[in-house]
Amino acid sequence: MRGTGIAAVAAREVAWIRRDPVALLLLFVAPLLAFTVLAGTFSNVVIRGLHVDIVDADRSQTSASFVQAISAAPGVDVAARSGDLTGAMHAVRSGAAIAAVYIPENFERDVLAGRRPQIVDLYNKQYFTPGNIASSGIQAAITSAAAALPNPPGRAASFTPGTLDVEQYVLSNPALNYAQFLLRAIMPTVLHVMVAIAGAFAVGSEFGRRRKAGEWLETAGGSPLTALIGKLAPYLGVFILLMAGGLGVIHGLFAVPFRGNALLAGASALLLMSAYLSLGALFVLLVRNLPLALSLTGIVCSPAFGFAGVGFPVLGMGPFAQAWGTMLPLRWYIQILFDQAARGVPAVDSLGAFRMLAGLAVLYFALAWLRARSVLRNPPVPAEAVAPGAHSFGLVGSFRAEYGRVLRDSGALGLIILGPVLYSALYPQPYVGQLVRDIPIAVVDDDNSEISRALVQTLDAHEAIKVVARPLNLTDAQAAIARREVYGVVSIPEGTERDILKGRKARIPAFVDSAYFLVYNRTLQGISEAASAASIDILAGSARPDGSLYRAALVRSSQVELLSQPLFNPTGAYGAYVVPAAFILILQQTLVMGVATLGGVAYEEGAVAARRRRGQPLALIGQALAHLALALPAYVLYLVVMPHIYGYAASPHLLDLLVLSIPFILAVSFLGQALGALAKRRETAVIILVGFGLPLFFLVGVAWPQEAIPAVVRTASAAIPSTFGIDAMVRINQMGASVADVAADWRGLWILVGVYAVLAFLLSRLGAAEEKPA
Repeated sequence: MRGTGIAAVAAREVAWIRRDPVALLLLFVAPLLAFTVLAGTFSNVVIRGLHVDIVDADRSQTSASFVQAISAAPGVDVAARSGDLTGAMHAVRSGAAIAAVYIPENFERDVLAGRRPQIVDLYNKQYFTPGNIASSGIQAAITSAAAALPNPPGRAASFTPGTLDVEQYVLSNPALNYAQFLLRAIMPTVLHVMVAIAGAFAVGSEFGRRRKAGEWLETAGGSPLTALIGKLAPYLGVFILLMAGGLGVIHGLFAVPFRGNALLAGASALLLMSAYLSLGALFVLLVRNLPLALSLTGIVCSPAFGFAGVGFPVLGMGPFAQAWGTMLPLRWYIQILFDQAARGVPAVDSLGAFRMLAGLAVLYFALAWLRARSVLRNPPVPAEAVAPGAHSFGLVGSFRAEYGRVLRDSGALGLIILGPVLYSALYPQPYVGQLVRDIPIAVVDDDNSEISRALVQTLDAHEAIKVVARPLNLTDAQAAIARREVYGVVSIPEGTERDILKGRKARIPAFVDSAYFLVYNRTLQGISEAASAASIDILAGSARPDGSLYRAALVRSSQVELLSQPLFNPTGAYGAYVVPAAFILILQQTLVMGVATLGGVAYEEGAVAARRRRGQPLALIGQALAHLALALPAYVLYLVVMPHIYGYAASPHLLDLLVLSIPFILAVSFLGQALGALAKRRETAVIILVGFGLPLFFLVGVAWPQEAIPAVVRTASAAIPSTFGIDAMVRINQMGASVADVAADWRGLWILVGVYAVLAFLLSRLGAAEEKPA
């Protein structure tokens, strides 16, 4: 007699997992492949060799010293020396350089005359991280070269007050390791999508033709609670091992330190996995349809990285984004993970987030259990296999048949048409605020002088930061950082005013939390700019800002003025950088999953014969043209309509966008048809592919520089249409490039069209030799 209970249900599930190839792919192959891609992408922890184009219009010994300083900067490489700004801008638009530096004519003469000439740093802010890193390297090199210049005549003879010198102390990630920051957040984010999909797949499989929900409940002794716990337990065990393996890669292979309470972090990971297994199970129990549940799970989980506050902080989000993020367990797990692993704060300061995570895990499991009590006592009847309809041959016939098939199939319709519409509304919500303002900081004023009070006022007046606390000592200030009450501390030591009046540099320590890079950069920017403004006010005294004395004060602060000019995204808006690129990836993922789903549907309805018919050359082309016609409205929505709604840059040259969109859609279609030739079930594509969006995003170069990605990974990424498509369409739509500027991407897309069309044909032929369904 077969046993009953949790152990019996778990044993039944394990036996099924071992027999089901899709379950094995989901639990083992897909996560390990995603982790491998991420580890390879971020294997170079130090970013070097970002290409810079320099326009030296002066060609003097002084300008050459600045060029040499930039060339010696560790993060950048002088890859070109254009003759004018037109050539340099072409290099930036086409991707040959991430930044350009302009040294004007008569630069040396103006330096010697004390006129404070400008050097202009033009950097690509649309490619956010690469552009910021390049600009930081350029600024440091120019500042160093300017400091090495001899004093102008007459400067040594006059008294000059001292200046405020901000000394940066980086907390949490002192090496400013971008790989450490990104990997720590991305690996659990990718895994949580697969966990939720696994929860939906495990429960939803009981409502299909391959398994019986009644047998599941019988094995549980008639208890829905026992049935649910026993079913999800094996998946929980597997994903906890995978999470431990991912952490082993981060803290072992990449030698990233762990500073906090490991027990709390481990318990939080357990709750995260439990919450998303329950959430996936809840979706499928609510809709009682596996394909629809998988789509809903993907729509909720895939954008969660934005709502978790990793890239764009929660404090900068609007009310809706904050409320939505509050309901996502990932949001609270990431906070606990960063607090414990990166920041090393006392465990008591993470208990609030832990309680929220635990509450959501209990809530979603309870809702899934309550729904299971109703569904399992009256399970849905598996749909009968649908006989294949009459097949239309030829190009036009295949086009009509495929177009109608998408409109009739709820799974394909949801992925190809409805999914992009829902994503267009949900995905941009965390970034609606665009810029982070009023980041709370604390000031410890041990000088209590007129100058220190003026500095505090200047700090509070900067748009990026806001002085919210005035603790008496640094110990209390750092405790406030641990509690997330402030993200930076400015210390004004005793004797600051005395040092300035004696003509010395006054040291101003700034302790800034770098656990979240955007918050760190923005906070440090506000502190540095406020201190610089206060220094100039000290040097100028009562001089008018438009007067000669004020100008002389500027010259005394630095003989060369550096003008950093962000290009294409001049305000530095985070949403304007991430959303346009993510939109293209969303279009790829929804289309490829929808097309591959149709391949699985065809096999379910007509087995090998249907697969063979879909793989005929004219059928492949007709189906691709149908996908092109169905997908183009979503491209108009994402490339034309949504940028105007959210205030992002958009090109008026619609023909250029169409020239790129056609090969991109066709390449994605043929890729989907090739994958569909391998699928024997409609849900296979969504189960396997939905978790790969984030790893693919970082292969493009928009968020992580191509120069930092190993050559073998870059070469492999050329097999993905988004690698060419995102780069080309962002450059055209947001950066004003022409088709000629992105000709390499355009050629790459057409090559993929041919490669995947041939591959789809070959796989349909190879698959036709198999007669036994999985």
